[in-house]
Amino acid sequence: QGQLVESGGGLVQAGGSLRLSCAASGRTVSNYGMGWFRQAPGKDREFVGAISMFTGRTYYADSLTGRFTISRDNAKNTLVLQLNSLKPEDTAVYFCAAKSPYRGTYYDQHEYDYWGQGTQVTVSS
Repeated sequence: QGQLVESGGGLVQAGGSLRLSCAASGRTVSNYGMGWFRQAPGKDREFVGAISMFTGRTYYADSLTGRFTISRDNAKNTLVLQLNSLKPEDTAVYFCAAKSPYRGTYYDQHEYDYWGQGTQVTVSS
């Protein structure tokens, strides 16, 4: 059974950076559309960004463009989310997910078939 395992979360001061990784085992990330979502306490899970397996094109939530960057390291079978200029409102559990690249939109969490367990990001003011 394939797994997605996130790492790299932690506590950081506002304005700082973190690099989150999502390691895939039993699945090849280059065969999937890969996305990042986050869920803050008391809030719904929201789209952060995604990357197309075909084109490498990236998609971001409008509010996050410019601060967050998604990339994929096919050799390491890993998805990466670079978080810069972090704000306290970025505090959340961050999840990576995989979906079929042949259907659906990258923005909708319900299109994703496989999920990691999440990694906590806490930004202090």
